[in-house]
Amino acid sequence: MEQYIQPTFYIDSDNDDIQNYTQRVTNGITDTVEQVKSLFTAVRDDFYYNPYELDLSPSGMKASAVLNKKTAYCIEKAVLLAAVLRAKNIPAKLHFGNVRNHIAVGKFVELTKSDLMVFHGCTVVWLNNKWIKLTPAFNKELCKKLNVGVLDFDGENDAVFQQFSKDGSKFMVYEHEYGEFNDLPYEMMLGEFSKYYGHLWDGSSHKILIQ
Repeated sequence: MEQYIQPTFYIDSDNDDIQNYTQRVTNGITDTVEQVKSLFTAVRDDFYYNPYELDLSPSGMKASAVLNKKTAYCIEKAVLLAAVLRAKNIPAKLHFGNVRNHIAVGKFVELTKSDLMVFHGCTVVWLNNKWIKLTPAFNKELCKKLNVGVLDFDGENDAVFQQFSKDGSKFMVYEHEYGEFNDLPYEMMLGEFSKYYGHLWDGSSHKILIQ
């Protein structure tokens, strides 16, 4: 369990900005469950979900780099949530999978020619003696715009993704799971992006050209 509270290259929980952000969000909160709920909500809503402005360079994928952005992608948000949890000595790791019928497909489907969201990321936290999956990707403002209920964490159960819209239409399902990792599996991520989004992929600059 010790490895899941230690900083890594991407989950740089010892970074001063990460430490300060974590302290600000959890100030006055002593209960661990409430700390996790507050950190989840902060990461979810402080950064607008945006899959169209991706900096996939190693430095750009670090949790501390996300704090300097106004928008972020699911992988970036998952890495950031893991970092702020570890900053509170709460064990956390990452989970990745391919998701069909993604919540915000629209333009993305048109550009990628697929409704498969590759390497969708979420955070896994050790809480109440069990691992719980959390997806902080979709901010409240976006959910309102898409007529989707906001994904909240009740402190006990997985909060992975909205499976249905408010009118009952089915949204996301996992097509493939890569598993869980102590840090971002960077080369694996790049390889999967190249495999599935090859027509958009500029490997030399670590960018997916979908703008």
